[in-house]
Order: sequence, then C-alpha cells, then structure tokens
Amino acid sequence: MNLLFSINQKFVPLWSQCMATILRHGGADRYDLYVLHSDLTEADGARMRAVLRPQDSCTLVPVPDDLFEGFPASGRYPLQIYYRLAAPLVLPAELDRILYLDVDTVILNSLEPLYTSDFGGTAFMACSHTRKFMDKVNQARLGLEEGVRYLNSGVLLMNLTLLRQIVHLEDIRDYAEQYRRRLILPDQDILTALFGDRALVLDSRIYNMTDRLYLRCNATPGEKISLDWVGRNTVVVHYLGRPKPWQKNYIGPLGGFYRRELVRTLAKGAVLF
Repeated sequence: MNLLFSINQKFVPLWSQCMATILRHGGADRYDLYVLHSDLTEADGARMRAVLRPQDSCTLVPVPDDLFEGFPASGRYPLQIYYRLAAPLVLPAELDRILYLDVDTVILNSLEPLYTSDFGGTAFMACSHTRKFMDKVNQARLGLEEGVRYLNSGVLLMNLTLLRQIVHLEDIRDYAEQYRRRLILPDQDILTALFGDRALVLDSRIYNMTDRLYLRCNATPGEKISLDWVGRNTVVVHYLGRPKPWQKNYIGPLGGFYRRELVRTLAKGAVLF
C-alpha cells in the first residue's frame, strides 16, 4: 500500500502515532511511504524508518522551496498544506495510486477496502463534511459548478495516473491568486475548486469521522450512532480543528480512541521522539 504524508519537522511525533495506528489496524502486508517536505533531514528519515517494520519503506521527497512561493500561508496553514496538490507531479512515475492522510488522524480498521476501490474514472476519492446549504455557499464563494461538493483534504485516495494529466501548477497558482481574498482553508478550497468535479465522494462516517460529524449525526433523527459503532465501522478518525486530544481543553467525544491507541503504542515501548 502506497501512503503519502506532507509534514515539517515539528509534526514528526504526531506522524509517529498516526503511523503506529496504521501498522496496528491498516491491514496491509507492506507500506511504502512517501513524505513530502521541505525541512526533514536524513536523521529525521532514519527515525521515521525505525517506526516501521522491516518490509516497509519510507522515502523522503523534498519539495523545491519556490514551488509554492507567494501562496497564502500562516502558522496554522503552512506552505506544506499545498504539497499534496502537487503530489502527482513530484512522486515517482511508476506509482498509479496513493493514499494521502493528514497526521491528525487515527486508523481504527482496515484501509484495504478503500485502497483497492475502483476509481470509476474519477481522479480521487475524498469526503465532504458540508450539507447542501454550505455547499451552495462554497459554490458561490469559490466559483464552483452546480453540484460540486466541498471536500475535506485530510483523506485522499489519489488516482495518480489520471491526476498527472490534469494537475498543472500554473492553474493552481492562478486560482490561488485570483481567489486569494476568498480562501479560508486554502488547500481544500483549491482542491475543491479545481478538481472537485472529478472526485468520488465517500461516506465521511467511515473514512473521515470527526467530533463535529459525530455530534451532528447524534442530533439528527435517524442518523444516531454510538462510540461502539464508530469503533466497529469507522476506518479513519480525523481530529480536525482545535483543540485536539493531545492539547489542553479538548472535550470532543472521539478523544477516547486517540488515548486508547496512544496507550497501546507506548505499551510497546515506542518512542514518539
């Protein structure tokens, strides 16, 4: 299974815990990791490889400093968030598909059913956390075509073969410049605007469960689910937004899954740098 991450040095410890849950529950016999970055060292790479099993691999892929020069960025949204948009252009040509994961995720069940899914002619698979009203708002804000869902970029199964044909850095840069003042979550906004009409939208309860989504489901008649249901059915829990389970003042309902997995990781003597 090919996995993609995009991080800087300060996120290596969080990556370690995310990867520990993948190794525990992800279901693949082998993982080939590709890490897009601009500041990781060979020493960082060695520490990351030490987390893996002998059959797994980890390749650091440096992204040129000037590739996204001038793009909107902040402390919360560094330039690294854009790297996944250029992934089809910088990853090895022999790769035909890859699963991108944010490192603020926890894997609870096998990734294999998702990874082996048929793209059906789409460029990637992703989830949406918005309903019809907000989809309409985002269509107006970002100039989207009617019916395009607003996508979350934290979990992306990429059809690299097709994406290499349609991803052009000039288009990404032009859109970012044109809509600079309207961008709120820059990478997601651009992903949705340029490629949302080529996406297969997945069930967020399974592949991108969040605290907010869990609460929304349980406030909606006919959609109620339990934490036990999440543990049995959800594949990816995504702790987007703030605060997160490893930060102060977190009170989200899904924090128990992070704490449980962290205890399991530490019990095996793992060092999270």
